[in-house]
Amino acid sequence: MPLKVFGVLLIRAAPIHGHPENIGFFVFRMTPVGGCIVERRLAAILAADVAGYSRLMGTDEEGTLAQLKGHRQALVDPKIDEHRGRIVKTTGDGMLVEFASVVDAVRCAVEVQRGMSERNARVSFDKRIEFRIGINLGDIIIDDDDIYGDGVNIAARLEGIAEPGGICISRQAHDHLLERLSFTCEKLGLRNLKNIAKPVEVYSVNFNSISMTPEVKYCRASDGMRLAYATVGQGPPLVKAANWMNHLEYDWESPIWHHLLEGLARNHTLVRYDARGNGLSDWDVDELSLEAWVGDLETVVDAVGIDRFPLFGVSQGCAVSIAYAARHPGRVSHLVLYGGFALGGGKRSPGEHEKRKAMGTLMRLGWGMDDPAFRQMFTSQFIPEGTKEQADWFNDLQRKTTSPECAARYFEVVGNLDVRELLPQVHVPTLVMHVRDDLICPIEAGRQMAAGIPGARFIALPGRNHLFLKHEPATARFFEEINLFLSK
Repeated sequence: MPLKVFGVLLIRAAPIHGHPENIGFFVFRMTPVGGCIVERRLAAILAADVAGYSRLMGTDEEGTLAQLKGHRQALVDPKIDEHRGRIVKTTGDGMLVEFASVVDAVRCAVEVQRGMSERNARVSFDKRIEFRIGINLGDIIIDDDDIYGDGVNIAARLEGIAEPGGICISRQAHDHLLERLSFTCEKLGLRNLKNIAKPVEVYSVNFNSISMTPEVKYCRASDGMRLAYATVGQGPPLVKAANWMNHLEYDWESPIWHHLLEGLARNHTLVRYDARGNGLSDWDVDELSLEAWVGDLETVVDAVGIDRFPLFGVSQGCAVSIAYAARHPGRVSHLVLYGGFALGGGKRSPGEHEKRKAMGTLMRLGWGMDDPAFRQMFTSQFIPEGTKEQADWFNDLQRKTTSPECAARYFEVVGNLDVRELLPQVHVPTLVMHVRDDLICPIEAGRQMAAGIPGARFIALPGRNHLFLKHEPATARFFEEINLFLSK
């Protein structure tokens, strides 16, 4: 027997307590099942649980329960009530909540996650309670005070793939948000969720997005090269040294770089620039050398007008940062080095030298081709665990950042860098981080770099990607360490 809709109710609520106009909807249906009438309706379902709950309980059972109870009483339950949600049930660390409006559900989730971020600010990483939240808009079955159906199951599976402190929503929920919220969503693509028949299109809510657009400006190096630089965020300055394949505009939009740049800009005014031969800086380059790159960094910080600042280097940007810090110890307050080396790959072994020489030849031949097959070879080493969308972005980024000739020249110079003799001359607080199974730059290169800098602290992060991606465990650890380091 077909379903029969017997009531549709549309509610338009006037602004209350500063909230914009909200629209709620209820569709009631009666379904004959085994001689009984079952009530159905369309609802926004929020599922939440605590990431790593078993580990937390195993470490401190009473303390974890007390923390969870405190968070619920002070933050979670009041926010649910404020946004007109109904707690359907709780299961240990889990919770299922029904909302009449997707906007209310997502806004509630965002405010809870932001509140938890503040409450966790002074809690050590291993003791933090972090919620994972999934939200879906779907058909549900009502049985007394409980709810069932695929609408509920999908929300629960979305919660399972959300990162700690994150929010994942379905395409159905995303489409009903329209333009009503001030934050953005990142498309994660189709995902096969456990025990869900069809793939579900998933979005991640970027509720910490920096609202401003990076402001791009230009300056001239001592040899006349035009350099593009940008600032974004608010707070004390943090300078990122340029590295290979940077593009000020595309990096900010990219699923490869955006989470890192946004995270750095959250509490700082982030200053970054495109190296000569890259991105928005001049591509027609006469000189590519460590001396030229250090000079470019000097030019940019002088153009911005900052005297003393933390300096952050990634990959070969670490060598540039080391040389700058050794030359200008009074201007660098902290030095953060990630995924870097003091000795270039071309000098580490004869085999590596020949490999890089062959790759340089291939760059000149295949870098600018429409077919991304050649560039995919590099992508598979930089982000071996990236999604198809991330790989496509990285393939495209390579062609947009530099010319084939400049890419090959840059690659050759980087492979022959050697700043080992400068390491003992670095006399600023230094933090070095490196992923354990980096395919581009082995972790041993990072360890040796850290060992040569007096008092440097070395941290190994989990992962295989040269640049950790948004949903990797390394991301949370990286920001925890860098925030603690820069606060000292």
